[in-house]
Amino acid sequence: MGLANSKQLKQAQVLMLGLDSAGKSTLLYKLKFNDVFQTLPTIGFNVEMLETGKDIALTIWDVGGQHQMRPAWSNYLENVDSLVYVVDSTDNQRLEESKKELELLLRNERIKNVPVVVLANKQDLPGALSAEEITRRLNVKKHCHDRNWYVQPCCAITGEGLSEGFRKVTSFAKSCMKSKQEAFALFKQD
Repeated sequence: MGLANSKQLKQAQVLMLGLDSAGKSTLLYKLKFNDVFQTLPTIGFNVEMLETGKDIALTIWDVGGQHQMRPAWSNYLENVDSLVYVVDSTDNQRLEESKKELELLLRNERIKNVPVVVLANKQDLPGALSAEEITRRLNVKKHCHDRNWYVQPCCAITGEGLSEGFRKVTSFAKSCMKSKQEAFALFKQD
């Protein structure tokens, strides 16, 4: 009887990447538990499921961003419905490094049409760059011209901007999943 009454949620796969100390894990646990946890740099990955609507759940893969972990990012690109790229908006010194990592990711064929949401984190701190400046500095318009993209200012500690950002992630993931289903249906007809 329990199965008959259980919700049938579509499962969207979301990959969350960014340099170490960008706030990925803090952000994930703020979304999941609406609380702030003391986090350590992620070695490997964290996975959490978030129900974001009545018909969809996001499985979020938060992969460590240390330099030695970044070559492994490509192992997580299969079947991704949305990419979330987290940037520390106050880290001017590593913004160029973050830009290069994002560009490298976006050139990967396995996520060719996957939509991107850039979360410009740490907006609560002095000197944080605006979403417009992050968009410009990461050259998002150029590198995401062939896909849906959005840049959302946020703060993982207060939660400000997270619900807006993940509404966009959910919308993009639904659209990506629908496109994949349509492409599969066309493929089956041939």
